[in-house]
Amino acid sequence: MRDSHMSAVPVSELDAYSVRLRRMHEAVTGGERSVDEAPRNVISASWRRSLDAGIDPEVSSAPLAFEGEDIREIRSAHPLNELLPLVTETLLEATKESAHILMVADAEGRVLWRDGNHQIMDRADEVGLADGFHWGESAIGTNGMGTALETRRPVHIFAAEHLVKVLHLWSCSAAPIVDPDSGDVLGCIDVSGPTRTLHPATVALVEATARLAESHLTLRMIERDERLRSRHDKHLRALHGEPGALVTMTGRIVSGDHTRQWGHRIRLPETGDQVVLPGGQAALLEPLGDSFLLRLPGRAHGGPVLTLSFLGAERPSAHLDGVRLSLSLRHAEILALLALNPQGMTADQLSFHLYGDAGNPVTIRAEIHRLRAQLGPTVAAKPYRLVCTVEADFLDLRRLLATDEASPVGRGYGGPLLPRSEAPTLRRIREELEGQVRARLLLRGGPDDLWAYAETEYGKNDMNILERLVAMLPRGDHRAVAARIRLAGINLP
Repeated sequence: MRDSHMSAVPVSELDAYSVRLRRMHEAVTGGERSVDEAPRNVISASWRRSLDAGIDPEVSSAPLAFEGEDIREIRSAHPLNELLPLVTETLLEATKESAHILMVADAEGRVLWRDGNHQIMDRADEVGLADGFHWGESAIGTNGMGTALETRRPVHIFAAEHLVKVLHLWSCSAAPIVDPDSGDVLGCIDVSGPTRTLHPATVALVEATARLAESHLTLRMIERDERLRSRHDKHLRALHGEPGALVTMTGRIVSGDHTRQWGHRIRLPETGDQVVLPGGQAALLEPLGDSFLLRLPGRAHGGPVLTLSFLGAERPSAHLDGVRLSLSLRHAEILALLALNPQGMTADQLSFHLYGDAGNPVTIRAEIHRLRAQLGPTVAAKPYRLVCTVEADFLDLRRLLATDEASPVGRGYGGPLLPRSEAPTLRRIREELEGQVRARLLLRGGPDDLWAYAETEYGKNDMNILERLVAMLPRGDHRAVAARIRLAGINLP
C-alpha cells in the first residue's frame, strides 16, 4: 500500500486494507513513535503535516470560513467562477446519480460551491462538507481537497486515511486546478461520498475534469497573449533591434527574445524596475499598464520614439524611447490631439479642442511648458507639434478601421480612447472609434475578435456582441458559456 494512487488498490482488497488502516490510524494518533506498518506515502506525509499543524482527530466538523452572504460575493470574484458551468456539465449528473456530492474549493481549501445528491448533502452538512467551510489540511487534516492542494496532485482519500475520525465514513477524490499563466494553484474539484459507494477510480474522472478546466484557462491565456502582442509589439519595434521582450504581469515572456536566452518566464521584482536575467545580466522593466517591456539598459538608436497607449486606459501610458513618462490626464489629452494633428496646432486651437469656447490659450501655454519639461525638444513650438516618431494605439486603430479588409479589429482594441477625458473633441473621436469598432465587429468580426471586444470594460455587457458569440460558437466553448451567463444577467428583471 505504498503507492500514491488509491485507484491502484484492487476493490477486493479494500476491506482488508480498511482493517489494517484503522490499526495504523490508532497507532499514529495514539502517539506511537514506531509502527509495524504505515499507509501510503502520500497519506503518511499528510498525517505528519496535519499532526504538526495541531489537528485534533476528535473534532466533529471542518471550521466555517465564510458566512452565507459573503460566499456569493467571494465566489463571483474568484477566477474559477467562470469554469463552474464546465465542471457541472462534466460531473454533476453522474455525481447525483451515484449518490455523491461535487464541490469546488479555492486555493486555501474553502468550499465555494457544492451540489449533488440531496440526501448525501444533508449528511455532508453534519461534517461541514458544504459551502463556506474550510477543508485545507491546516484546518481539518488529511482529506481530498486539502491534500490535493498541498501536494498539487490528484488524490483519492479512503475512509480512515482521513486523520479526523468523524470522516472515516467518507471517501473523496480531488484534483487541483493550476493557472497556466501564473503557475499558481487556483483551487480544486472534489467528489465525495460514503466510503462504500465512492469508487477509487473516481479520481481519474475528477482529474480529467480539472485538466479540461486548465485547457480552457490555457485558451483564454493564449487569447490574452495575442491581444498583448497586438497592442504592445510596437514597443519592441521601438528598440530597433536591441534585445527586449514583452512580459505579462505574471512574468511570462510572450514576445521578443526569439532565441529564448531568457527562458519562458522571469521572476518579477517585488519593488523597483530592475530584474536579474538568467546568467546574471541586469535588465529594466518598463510598465505598460497590462504588461511590461523588458529591455537592457543603456541602448541607443537613431531618433526619439514616443509611444502612447491611450485605449481603455484609466491611467494613460506614455514612453519616450522606452522610458515611462508620468502623465496627467490633461497632458495625455494634449499629446493625443498633437498625435492626431501632426501638422501642429496653435494654443488657441488646442484650447478650443480641450475646453470649448470657455478655453484660455494662456492655460494651454502653461501646460505645454510643463509637458516639455518631460519631453524636451520633441514638442516643438509655433505651432505646437511632435517632432519625433509617434506610435499610438489609437492611431493604429484608426488606420485599421480605414482599411476595407476584414482585419482583426477586436484583438487590437483595448477600450475607448482616454475614457476619463471630457475634452469635447476627444469625446467625439472616442465615440466615433467605439461605434466604428462595434459596427465592424457585428458586420464581419470572427469569434476571436468578438470575444476580445467582449473582454473589454465597455463590451462585456454588450447584448448584441454576446448574442453573436452565442450564435457563432459551439455550445460547449467556454466563450459561449460565458456569453450565455452574461446575457442571463442582463435579462434579469
